[in-house]
Amino acid sequence: MLELCIQIGVAFVVAVLCGRWMIPLLHRLKFGQEIREEGPKWHEKKSGTPTMGGFIFLAGILAGLVVACIVAAWSGTPFDFTRLGMLAIVMLAYAAIGFLDDYIKVILKRNLGLTAAQKFGLQFLVALLFVSWAVFGGHIKTVISIPFTNLSWEMGWFFIPFAVLVILASVNSVNLTDGLDGLATCVSIVVCLFFLIFSKVVALRTEVALFAAVTIGGLLGFLVYNRFPAKVFMGDTGSLCLGGIVCGMAILTEQPLTLLIVGFVYVMESLSVILQVASFKLTGKRIFKMSPIHHHFEMCGWSEVKIVTVFTSVTAVLCALMLCLG
Repeated sequence: MLELCIQIGVAFVVAVLCGRWMIPLLHRLKFGQEIREEGPKWHEKKSGTPTMGGFIFLAGILAGLVVACIVAAWSGTPFDFTRLGMLAIVMLAYAAIGFLDDYIKVILKRNLGLTAAQKFGLQFLVALLFVSWAVFGGHIKTVISIPFTNLSWEMGWFFIPFAVLVILASVNSVNLTDGLDGLATCVSIVVCLFFLIFSKVVALRTEVALFAAVTIGGLLGFLVYNRFPAKVFMGDTGSLCLGGIVCGMAILTEQPLTLLIVGFVYVMESLSVILQVASFKLTGKRIFKMSPIHHHFEMCGWSEVKIVTVFTSVTAVLCALMLCLG
């Protein structure tokens, strides 16, 4: 556990140092976030805040991984570098998709970024390749565990489309969660802490625990700049990257359904949008004052800090229940 704490520290320090020079650089390059008109009016004051800040915690994660690999190779510690590489590749692949989206928004000044078809197609391709690699490479079984029971389900070939669907839904849910200062960051820190403990104690996947540790360190370093009032936003570069990490850990620990519990906030963010759109189209009425759901609470008078605190606390409680009873 001491080694994991060291890796958290390495990722944290690198992310903090990276942020100190990267944020001024983003300002000079005028990589500012454009606030969408349909969002809360008081968010307009955030317009111009640098985006693409996901590179800050990404740098911390990569630094932590490099140090961990060097130490493991030098000490002769048994390590599955393949699984570690799989997580790194899916992380970088989704970060690249997010970067393309941010680039189009910020540089080309097209506020919606990639088209829905382009974004979905790229996300689907990455998800399909990752799941196929995990299954056909023998890195995971096609069995899923049912949370809070001793039941499991051998899904066979159906596991691949199921896992791809889980990844696509989760990645975009994390993206929707990134709508308030520090919200996606704080919630994801807790989710990664869950996977660190679960991988280390239950699943015995050292490489997944390590990846969770360096992600926590990188996110803590990023939170120094992303907490309210945010000096930088992670952008799609960061949110899609985070979604890839969380999903990758869930798949490689054979716990995709667990995301419904520990990622409850992610689920509710997406579900609120789906319900809002469906209700308006079917009845002409809205269920929420605004979606995703964090905006609904803003419209109810909650401060950003209160929403982040409550959502993070709910995530922590559900993660604890999953570890104790799951």
